[in-house]
Amino acid sequence: MMAPAPVPAIAPGGASARVPEGRLVYLMGASGSGKDTILRGVRASLTNEDGVKVATRFITRAPSADEPSIELSIDAFARLREQGAFALCWEGHGLGYGIGTEIDAWLARGNTVIVNGSRHYVAAAYARYPKMLAVEIAVDPEVLRARLNARGRESSAAIAQRLTRASAPYDRPQGLCVATLDNNGPAGRAASALLQLARDARGA
Repeated sequence: MMAPAPVPAIAPGGASARVPEGRLVYLMGASGSGKDTILRGVRASLTNEDGVKVATRFITRAPSADEPSIELSIDAFARLREQGAFALCWEGHGLGYGIGTEIDAWLARGNTVIVNGSRHYVAAAYARYPKMLAVEIAVDPEVLRARLNARGRESSAAIAQRLTRASAPYDRPQGLCVATLDNNGPAGRAASALLQLARDARGA
């Protein structure tokens, strides 16, 4: 698969993209850290008064029960990327991931927008959304190991590789605001904390 390239913050024809008024909340964490479960809890708790939106991802695989997503073929993903249909897009674990440009319309209306992102794409996301708040999920290694084992999707060797990647460094841009979200306990507690961070971000 061709690696998805970051979408530049320049509109077709060379005009500068309008600076959104809202704030992006960029959720990131290792596989098994609970991102999908936390976002499911946030969606279930949202009210119209919150002014918070949770973006749906485009992925080059079928959606799962854990995460609602829009499945795209590799060719369709590449075509939409070339057409500028993604505000953010990246590649991970052999798959293409994209966030549609509807998030810019939400931000322009003053909403806080939560996206399910990647730690290894955070620098490109920050370049496009310099006001964004990155939220990194923190999970103890043994808790993470237990969750990966409980999923039953991978071999012990594959789980060991995921644990190694979970502690690997990544490019954290200078000036990026990063909040830590503890998810060693009940997922509902982390979901409530993330929703509160998103609510507070509206006035930041």
